[in-house]
Amino acid sequence: MTGPRDLPAPQSVLVYVGLDLVGDGLMKLPFVRALRNACPDARIVWLAGKGHSTYGGVLAPLVDGLIDEVVDAAGVGQGWDELLRPPLAGTALAGQRFDLVVDTQRRVKTTLLLRRIPHRLFVSGAADYWLSDRRPPRGHRRPAAMIRQMLDLLEIATGGPANPTVTRAIDPAAAALAATLLCDGKSLVGLAPGAGGRHKCWPLDRFLELGQRVADRGRTPVFLLGPGEEEWGDTVRTALPHALLPLQDPRAGQLAGSPLLTIAVAGRLDAAVANDSGGGHMLAAADIPLLSLFGPTPPAKFAPFVSRGAIVRAQDFGGTEMDAIPVDAVDAALETLLTAA
Repeated sequence: MTGPRDLPAPQSVLVYVGLDLVGDGLMKLPFVRALRNACPDARIVWLAGKGHSTYGGVLAPLVDGLIDEVVDAAGVGQGWDELLRPPLAGTALAGQRFDLVVDTQRRVKTTLLLRRIPHRLFVSGAADYWLSDRRPPRGHRRPAAMIRQMLDLLEIATGGPANPTVTRAIDPAAAALAATLLCDGKSLVGLAPGAGGRHKCWPLDRFLELGQRVADRGRTPVFLLGPGEEEWGDTVRTALPHALLPLQDPRAGQLAGSPLLTIAVAGRLDAAVANDSGGGHMLAAADIPLLSLFGPTPPAKFAPFVSRGAIVRAQDFGGTEMDAIPVDAVDAALETLLTAA
């Protein structure tokens, strides 16, 4: 690393993002946990400069104790007219100085505007780190995955390895409901057959066959169907009468469509299988053993971040479409994860 050394631990940290949709927030959770682990006593402020952050909304319970303040839709880092007024003017942060500012985006114009925020250390990947007070060593290659890029920034800022294994936060109300919806004393395996696009979905009949194999080994398959897969509910119930569908349970009530319930349910599973999808990232937020299935999308960029996981790719079986993946391969990889767990 290059840049100033031997600085005391930061007591105030500002993290800049453009905005965070729910999917973005789920993917960034390991960074948030690692940041709190690296700066346990710091005041951490999350600044969404160009839109809304889900950390100030639906995912707020997941960052309770990790982020101290979320400044939403701040209008910071957008236009050159900001040069005509003090940094952070018009926000609750006006006039404040931060020990560490982490710029998570790479648009040079935005970075130049953010550098005006009073700081002791500014870290950014824009312009190949040339606008950053600290830079990686020569020859450093930026990781393909967004979360790895963010963890890189944290390691550059702190000079040490990022550790995202902070105790995970699960919304208490969702956790209590998940305990009601799932049976105790059973080995539970999650199956999430949906995705944002059907081209990213492993065929439902193969998920059903996998669920039958799970049941045959004495475990309970737990199907996690999002709003876009509601129509599959009857098919799953007919094929696997003993499977659980907690998100379709009438007792789920208003939490049925909430990612908080999916994450809480995931926290009670021994392992899970998911496509490249938002559901997969919700499962990853619980940091359980996770098997991810990929075909037309690259796992190097989109694979969920978990402590223990595995990937099965269609390309390993001569194709790029999801139906190239055989049930036997997924079953074997899942059993390996379960055995290791």
